[in-house]
Amino acid sequence: KFIAENYLESAQLVNNVRGIGGYTGLYRGERVSVMASGMGMPSMGIYSYELFKFFGVENIIRVGSAGGLSESVKIRDILFGMGASYVGGYAGQYGLEGTFSPIASYELLKTAVEEAEKLGVRYSVGSLLSSDVFYNDNPDARLGWTKMGVLGVEMEAAALYMNAARLGKRALAICTVSDHLITGESLDADLRQTSFTEMMEIALNTAIRL
Repeated sequence: KFIAENYLESAQLVNNVRGIGGYTGLYRGERVSVMASGMGMPSMGIYSYELFKFFGVENIIRVGSAGGLSESVKIRDILFGMGASYVGGYAGQYGLEGTFSPIASYELLKTAVEEAEKLGVRYSVGSLLSSDVFYNDNPDARLGWTKMGVLGVEMEAAALYMNAARLGKRALAICTVSDHLITGESLDADLRQTSFTEMMEIALNTAIRL
């Protein structure tokens, strides 16, 4: 809703199924749709699958927050998920003998990085971790991912990437670091709203170039 009200012209509510709002409008003269995805891989899995499979959507760019897992990233940095490791069972449905590695669309990633360069923002490109758990009972559970060079943790990218791979579509996750699991820093509510606008602009500017 925030993106629709602040960035789109002639925005119309086109979906509110299960309380998940979706809007279509014009951004710089191009038709763009924005939609919530709920929280977690099961929810993202449902909405992105339906959009890809039943509504002819070819590209989905997720925007949202992430917790920093690397000392190389700072609060308010933008992370581009080149790949998404995951903790959960989403890939089990495919019956694969090995472990699938969900990755972003190179075309979307390349275009988004170009847009970030134009804005002059701090960003990093690398691996994200998609986890089913937000409040982890083990405070050290994610330290191993830090050792593996993962930049940040969120809850949706891997499911989005797997759906895109399975259905022959394109996807990208762009996240702003709102909390840092290594340093303990975090953004307050007001800064979260103002800090996320750069990420939104990158996603929209990428979308109209497709």
